[in-house]
Amino acid sequence: MYTFQELKKECKKETAGQEIKLALLGNNATQMLATAIKGYAKKEGLNLLVYDADYNQIDAQLIDVNSEVYDYKPDYIVLYIATEKLYEEFLDMSIESRRDFADLYIKKIKNYWHMINQNLNCKVLQFGFVEVDDRAFGNYSGKVSVSFLHQMRKLSYYLQEEQLKMDNVYPVELSYLQNQFGRNFTFSNEVYYTAKMTLTIAILPYVAKQVTDIIKAIQGKIKKCIVLDLDNTLWGGVIGDDGLANIEIGELGRGHAFTNFQRWLKQMKERGILLTVCSKNDENNAKEPFEKHSEMVLRLDDISAFVANWNDKASNIKFIQESLNLGMDSFVFVDDNAFERNLVKSAIKEISVPEIPEDPANYLTYIQEQNYFETVSYSDEDIKRTNQYKQEFERKELQIQFGSIDDYLKELEMTGEAKSFDEFHYSRIAQLTQRSNQFNLRTIRYTESDIKRIATSDEYITLYYTLKDKFGDHGLISVVILKKEDEKTLFIDTWLMSCRVLKRGMEEYIINKLIETAKKSGYENILGEYIPTQKNGMVKDIYEKMGFEKISDNKYKVSCSNYKLQKTYIN
Repeated sequence: MYTFQELKKECKKETAGQEIKLALLGNNATQMLATAIKGYAKKEGLNLLVYDADYNQIDAQLIDVNSEVYDYKPDYIVLYIATEKLYEEFLDMSIESRRDFADLYIKKIKNYWHMINQNLNCKVLQFGFVEVDDRAFGNYSGKVSVSFLHQMRKLSYYLQEEQLKMDNVYPVELSYLQNQFGRNFTFSNEVYYTAKMTLTIAILPYVAKQVTDIIKAIQGKIKKCIVLDLDNTLWGGVIGDDGLANIEIGELGRGHAFTNFQRWLKQMKERGILLTVCSKNDENNAKEPFEKHSEMVLRLDDISAFVANWNDKASNIKFIQESLNLGMDSFVFVDDNAFERNLVKSAIKEISVPEIPEDPANYLTYIQEQNYFETVSYSDEDIKRTNQYKQEFERKELQIQFGSIDDYLKELEMTGEAKSFDEFHYSRIAQLTQRSNQFNLRTIRYTESDIKRIATSDEYITLYYTLKDKFGDHGLISVVILKKEDEKTLFIDTWLMSCRVLKRGMEEYIINKLIETAKKSGYENILGEYIPTQKNGMVKDIYEKMGFEKISDNKYKVSCSNYKLQKTYIN
C-alpha cells in the first residue's frame, strides 16, 4: 500500500484522460482525506479533481443552491458523516430524544440525497458508520434503546435499506477497514482532539483506495475474470505426481485452506466473475479432481474456459482472453509459483497478478484485501454469465474446425431479436452501460433510474438486442438509444455491445434493425458519433463500415432510404 506522503506527491503530477470532479463533504476535518483520494486516483490513472468543503458544512453546502458545491458541478459527491461526531450530537440530546436518534438521522441523510438529486446529476458515495461502544451500558447496550450502540446499529441498518432504493448512491464501508486493522489503527484520540480528524494518517491510503475502487467500477474499469493455476493453488500437492487420493483438499489441515479458497471462488462465480483454468498439466489429470474428488467445491461446470497443456502460461492466457473476447486488463492471474507469475507479468502488462503468500492459509485473506472485484451493480444476468462464456469457449473451439468464417457462422444457427426497453430489463441495460468499454461508441454511463426515464420519454427511441445460437442463449447483449433531434433525424446517443458476440454479424444485424425501426417511425436520417476513450479503439471505424458517411471529425450520417442492408447470418 502507498503511504500518505506518496499520495500527496502524486497530487502534483499531471494526469491524462477525462477530468472527473469529486466533492468531499464531511462533519469532520477532511483536507487530508481529500489529498489521499486525489493522489490514489492519480496513481490508478484517473484524472480526478477534488473540491474539499469547509469543516462541518454539509448542511450549508447542500441547502443553499448557490453554494460552492453546486457551482462546482461534481460527478461524484462523497458524504462522510463520522460516527465520532454523531456521538457528540447524541450526548447533547435529552435521554427521551435519544430513542429516536436513528429515525431522525436517516431522515436527515435521505434529505441530503434528495437535495443532491434535485440539483445535480451526480453519484453519491455514502460513507458507512464504524461501530463505537461508549460502554455506558456495557454488554447490555444492545438491549437498551437509549444506548449509542443500539441507535448506531439501527442507523446502519436503515442506511443499508434506504441505499437499496437509490441507484445513484454507493456505499463506502469503513467498518471493513476497522475490522481489518483495528480501532487503534483507524482512529486516534490525539489526532481527533487536535485536528478534528476522525481518520489516522496511516489509514487514509486504504480509505482512498475504497473510494477510488468504487469510482473505477462506476467508470467501467472492473475485473471480470480470474485465471487459476491448479497444483498448490486450488489444492495442495501435484495431481500428476501425488494422485487423486493424496492431494490436499477438504476440512483437515492445509486442505481446509484450499477448500475455503474454492468456496470463495464459487461465490465469485455466482456473482458473475468468470473462473478459468490455465495449468501446465495433462488435461485428463487436471480435470480429474473436478470430476471425481468428493471434497472439491468447484466443478467443471463452474469453469468458463479450461486450458491444461505444456505450453507457456502467457500464451495460454492470451488464448483464453481471445476466446472470451474480454479486455486483458479485466483479468486476474492467481498462481502459487513466483516464476510463472513473473513470466506472465513480463509478457502481459495489462493483467493483474497478485503476489499471493507462500502459506495457503493466507491465500484467501490476501486476495480479498486486494479488492480486485469491486462492483456497483448486480442482477440475475450475472448468475448466468459463467454458462454464457463457457458456451463462448465452445464456439471458439468449433470455429477452429472450419475453413471459412462464413461456414462457421452458418453452422451456429443464430437468431436475434430487437425490442424496445421494458421494465424487466432496466437493471441489465443500466449494468451494460456501466460495464461496457470496448464496443461502446460514446461510453455514456446510465443508472437504472436514468434508463427508466429514457424508456418512458417521448424524446427517445430505445432498442435492446438478444442473440441465440445452437450452443445456447447469449441473453441481452446490445443496447441502442436513439435521441430525436428533429422530425426527420435521430441521433445515436448510445450504442454498445458485449464483446463476446463480436465477429458474428451482430453489428450488421443491429444497424439493419435500427434502420428498419427508424423508417417505421418516419425518420429519414440517422446521426452517429464516436467519442474515443482508452478502451474503445476497436469501434472507431464502425460507422463507416456500416455504410455511414463521415461528415466531420468523429461525426457520421446515413440516409435511411439509401441504406443498403448489411450481410449477416443472424435471422
